[in-house]
Amino acid sequence: MKNKFKADKWDEMPVIGILRNVPLADIEAILPYYMKAGFTNLEVTMNSLGAEEIIRHLSENYPSLNIGAGTVCDKNDLKRAVKAGASFIVTPVVDEKVIKKCVKWGIPIFPGAFSPLEIYSANKWGATGVKVFPANLLGPSYIKDVLAPFQQLKLFPTGGVNLENIPAYFKAGAKGLGMGGTLFLSSLLETKDYENLGLHFEKVAQTVRASRTK
Repeated sequence: MKNKFKADKWDEMPVIGILRNVPLADIEAILPYYMKAGFTNLEVTMNSLGAEEIIRHLSENYPSLNIGAGTVCDKNDLKRAVKAGASFIVTPVVDEKVIKKCVKWGIPIFPGAFSPLEIYSANKWGATGVKVFPANLLGPSYIKDVLAPFQQLKLFPTGGVNLENIPAYFKAGAKGLGMGGTLFLSSLLETKDYENLGLHFEKVAQTVRASRTK
């Protein structure tokens, strides 16, 4: 099975922008600003209205982006996501069957895990990286503590990641981030203030770049 995932684009900006229940017209309106800021990865959650159609459209029309599917909870969700054209998969929980199926198909998989056992198991089964979720409950110090005995893990904190704590997460050892409402600010989306949303994208991207080089 051929996958469209572009590892070089991932390495440029290892941030997954998470969209949930955002209409396609709004997504297309913000994408020029998103891409201009340097973001390269976009996740559409499978519990969004019209998720499969949105993933298919974005995959076909924005080849420079990695378009993934999130909230993939089981193998049925996985099949639907892959059929729609998702080039990477994000889950809210650790499901061994989903992880191993992605590994078999050559599709990057970022399962959501919280406890050290869940995180370790996801990595053992072949996860590309582990989405530590909800990261906001314990913060950057938790990432640092988990990595102390498991330095080989690639952790991607998600949940409550924002401009203020991005540097701390990278300093703690995170390899990337997942950002939803703190990246796609609802106040600006609802008012269609795309200019200021674009400025926000630029600030986040600059903070990520600066944090990765320290």
